[in-house]
Amino acid sequence: MHIILGIDTGGTYTDGVVIEADTRKILKKAKARTTPHDLTIGIKECIDNLAYDDLASISMVALSTTLATNAIVEGKGCEVGVVLIGREPKEKLPVSNYAVVGGGHNPAGMPYEPLDEEALIKALDKFKGKVSAIAISGFFSVMNPEHELRAKEIARERLNLPVVCGHQLSTALGLPERTVTAALNARLLPIIADWIRAIKSVLDNSEIKAPIMIVKSDGSLMDIAAALEKPIETILTGPAASIVGACALSGKSDAIILDMGGTTTDIAMIRNYKPKLNDEGAVVGGWLTRVRAAEIYTYGLGGDSYIRATAEKITVGPERVLPLCFAAEQHPHLIKELSAPNLMVGMYADYQKTDCFMLVKKIDDEAKSKFRAEERMILDIIQDRPHSLDCIAKRANASPYILDYYLTRRLIESGIIVRISITPTDILHVLGEYTLWSRAAAELGVALLASQMGISPAEFVKAAEEQVVKDISIALLQSLVGMQGEQFSIKDNMKNIFVKRMFEAGSNEFFGCQATISTPVVGVGAPVKAWLPKACDRLKMVIDIPDHADVANALGAATANIIETVDAIIKPMWGMAGFGVHLPWEFKVFDILEEAVTYATEAAQEWARNQLLKSGAEEPKVSVSRYDNIAYCNYGVDFYIETLVQVVAVGKPNLELI
Repeated sequence: MHIILGIDTGGTYTDGVVIEADTRKILKKAKARTTPHDLTIGIKECIDNLAYDDLASISMVALSTTLATNAIVEGKGCEVGVVLIGREPKEKLPVSNYAVVGGGHNPAGMPYEPLDEEALIKALDKFKGKVSAIAISGFFSVMNPEHELRAKEIARERLNLPVVCGHQLSTALGLPERTVTAALNARLLPIIADWIRAIKSVLDNSEIKAPIMIVKSDGSLMDIAAALEKPIETILTGPAASIVGACALSGKSDAIILDMGGTTTDIAMIRNYKPKLNDEGAVVGGWLTRVRAAEIYTYGLGGDSYIRATAEKITVGPERVLPLCFAAEQHPHLIKELSAPNLMVGMYADYQKTDCFMLVKKIDDEAKSKFRAEERMILDIIQDRPHSLDCIAKRANASPYILDYYLTRRLIESGIIVRISITPTDILHVLGEYTLWSRAAAELGVALLASQMGISPAEFVKAAEEQVVKDISIALLQSLVGMQGEQFSIKDNMKNIFVKRMFEAGSNEFFGCQATISTPVVGVGAPVKAWLPKACDRLKMVIDIPDHADVANALGAATANIIETVDAIIKPMWGMAGFGVHLPWEFKVFDILEEAVTYATEAAQEWARNQLLKSGAEEPKVSVSRYDNIAYCNYGVDFYIETLVQVVAVGKPNLELI
C-alpha cells in the first residue's frame, strides 16, 4: 500500500492530508496557521498536527504553495538581465537591466536578419556583477527558437549564470507577455530553489525520505527538476489544487468550484473533470504572463476578512486580519484592554474600536532604523505581546486615528505587524456555529462595533451575516458573467433596480428579481459549510459540500496527475514552397503538408511521453487533437492558413519509481 502526503500552503492556513494512493482514502488530516515569513514553520507544524505514526512509509509528498505568487506580487527575487532579440520593448518590463540585439524571425520561422552575436556579447558584459540570471526573448521565437538557443549558449559561456528562454515557457504568440514570463521565471529561480532546500530539510527532520512533486497552475504535477527550471508554473497552485481536490471529493465532472479560505474565495469551472483554462494566461501582480492556468476568479472574501463598521454600512474584506476570537484565546489580556471604559461608552469613533496589533516578524536595529520614529515606537510597544489600538495610542500619547491611518499601514504591508479585529469567523462564534476559540472576545468586539453604528449587537450580527452572504452571491454571479466573456460589473450596477432586487434579503412589496445558477456548485474550504448554504437560496443553486471539504486543496495536491502538453503549428512558407513545422524545440520544413503534420504529431508525442516518464509517471495516456484552419472563400476557392496539433500526455505518479 502506497501512502501520499499532500500539503497546501494557503494565505491563512497550511492544510495537510495523508491518503492511500489507490483508494484515495484520507487517513489523517490537519491544519496549521501559515507562517508567511517562513513557510517551513507552518509546514512542520502541519506535519506534526497530522500525528501520523509511520511517516517513513510515505511514498510521495505533493505540495501546492503561494510562494511564487506572493514573490511576484511583492516584487521579490533576484536581479535579472533581459535580452530581447529583434524588437524594442513597447511595454514596461519587470526588470531594470535589459538590452536589445539584432535578430528574430518572421511568422513563417525564417530569420529577419542574423543574430547579432557581437552586440549580444557586449550586452552580456554590461550585465556582469549586476544580475544573477538571464532571460532571453526573441521575436517570433515560438516559430523558430534557433536565435534564443544560440543566445542561451553564448550567455552561459560568458556569464555562467542560469539562463531562461521564452520559447521554453510558452508556445503562445505575444512577445511582451512571453518576455514578462521569462523575466519573472528567472527572478523566481533562487526563491524556489531556497524553498525546496528548506522543504527537504523539514521532511528529513520528520524522517520523510519520499520524493517531492509540486502542483502547477493548471492543476497537474511536476517534479523538483521541472520546478527548479520553471518556477513560474507554480503560480496560482493553491486554487488549482482546490479544483482537483473538489473533483476528487465530489465525483462531479461538471460543476462550479467555490473555494472559501481564510483570505480569499476562489471560483472556477470544470467541464468533463477538467478546469476551464485562461486562454490569455495568468495575471499575477499586475503582470500578464503566458502561463497555462485555470481560469480562476479571486475575491478578498474569507473567514479572516476584515469587517469594518461605519455609521452607514458594514463592509467585508478584502484585507485579511487575525480574528479577535483567535488572538484573544492566545492573549486574554486583549479582552481587558477592549473593555476600557472609554471604548464602552459613546457611539462615535473615527477609528475601529476593535482593532489590535501584533508583531509577527522580529527585525534587527538596522532594519528598524529605516522606519520613522513613531513607527519604531509602535514596534517597541508591541514587541512582547499584542495590544489594542486604544492602548497603543494611550502609551504613545497620540490619536488612535492618526496611528492607524498614517503609521500602521507600512508596518502591515512590510509583513512586520498584523491587524487583529472582527471577522466572519468572529460572527460565527457569536452565532454559536463555530466555537473553537474565545466567544467572549467575539461578543465584546461585536458590541463595540454595534455601539459605533448605534444599533444592538443582535442587529449588527444579522447585518454582518447578510453582508457576507450577499458578497458570496455577488462573487458567484460575477464569476459566471466573466466566464461567459462578458464585461458587466455587478458592483458598479448595484443601483440598477433589477440588480439591486436580485441581492436583497427577503421579499419585496412590489417585485423581486431572481438569478438562477443551473450548474451545481461544489463548495470546499474551511468556512464554506457555514456560509455557502446561506447563499444557496439567493441564487437558487444546487450545492454540494463533500466530506473533508476543509482540506480539499491538500487532497488535490495528493491526487493530481502529471500532465505534459505540447502544441505544434504547421504553416505554409511565405513566398516559398513547403510547410514549416514549429515545435517548442525546433523548426523544420517539409514539401508535403501531411508529411509535416505526421512529423509534428510523432515528435510531439515522443517528447510528451518522454517528459512524463522522466518526471516519474506511469505509462502515459497520450491524446492528439488536430485543427485545420481553412478560410472558405467565394467561388469555391479555399485558402489554407495553418494546422494546429496539440498532444496531451497524462499519467499518474509511479510510486514504485519516483
